[in-house]
Amino acid sequence: MTTPLDAAGYVRPGEELDLTKLEPFLRSRFPAERRGITLRQFPSGHSNLTYSVLLGDREMVLRRPPFGTKVKSAHDMGREFRVLSKLHQAYPPAPCVLLYCDDETILGAPFYLMERLHGIIIRRDPPPGMEFSRETAGRLSESFVDNLARLHALDYRAIGLAEIGKPDGYLQRQVTGWIERYAGSKTHELPEAEQIAGWIEQHMPPTGTAALIHNDYKYDNTVLNPNNPTEIIGVLDWEMSTIGDPLSDLGTALAYWVDPDDSSEWQEIRWGPTTCAGSLSRSEIVERYARETGRDTSYMPFYLAFARFKVAVIAQQIYYRYHHGLTRDPRFARMPGVVKTLLRGALEACSEPM
Repeated sequence: MTTPLDAAGYVRPGEELDLTKLEPFLRSRFPAERRGITLRQFPSGHSNLTYSVLLGDREMVLRRPPFGTKVKSAHDMGREFRVLSKLHQAYPPAPCVLLYCDDETILGAPFYLMERLHGIIIRRDPPPGMEFSRETAGRLSESFVDNLARLHALDYRAIGLAEIGKPDGYLQRQVTGWIERYAGSKTHELPEAEQIAGWIEQHMPPTGTAALIHNDYKYDNTVLNPNNPTEIIGVLDWEMSTIGDPLSDLGTALAYWVDPDDSSEWQEIRWGPTTCAGSLSRSEIVERYARETGRDTSYMPFYLAFARFKVAVIAQQIYYRYHHGLTRDPRFARMPGVVKTLLRGALEACSEPM
């Protein structure tokens, strides 16, 4: 059986695009494509919306902000386009972008187009037909760590990306900002949120060397080589990338990483096949990253606690849109349980050894 490449499907209700406006715009930019247009939507993702656009024989990927979002700064299509337009040559796993449109009369929001990268994306479980042996799981988890280390080793100034972030005071701004975002998207009283917010404010580590960071690095934001599924050929979803603390990037990756001996609550919200035999554990990921980069990882309990809080806030922001009827995506109905699990996990991480 052949492992299927990641494929787009039907467009979710409420997330349709106006092809009567999009098609003439695209034809003005790609006049050689004469045949019709076909639109499909990629099934995963809870933030920016991602579509497959087939214009004649040319397939492209379109990214636009979610409908009904409150946090405009988290969905800056122009910024994401500028980052990728400079990053691709230095770091080929970053997608090659084609064009950016800030004319909101076309789709109601800015958007950009990039080349389609054909490969395997693993989500909660490996796709049908993909052999996920102990060896495959182990080598892929090692590639996952090594690829993050490779990103953090880039000279972001030489690439021309120094202007996308302010490394001085980065962690303080992040902690303050995510606490404020939680307050702005709160729908229910959750005492764990107040507890962890107070803890991370009081336990921030000293500032280290800055790097270009992805800020949402996890398995389903990577694309794997279909001929060698332990090789990462693409990294997607750069909307939160910036110049900041690389250990916070590692912390985010760990926040999505569930170990086999984690509680049943964690198993229920597992984001990838990280519990499969052969996969590195969270502690082994930290050890490998430290070995590859030479960075001091002694403060990882803070970074994991903060990252789980941050992911909880992202889930809460998503649920806020659903709670107020700004999106009808049925996946979002379960977010309150995800938020609670993440907040409890953040509290547990305060004393988790690394």
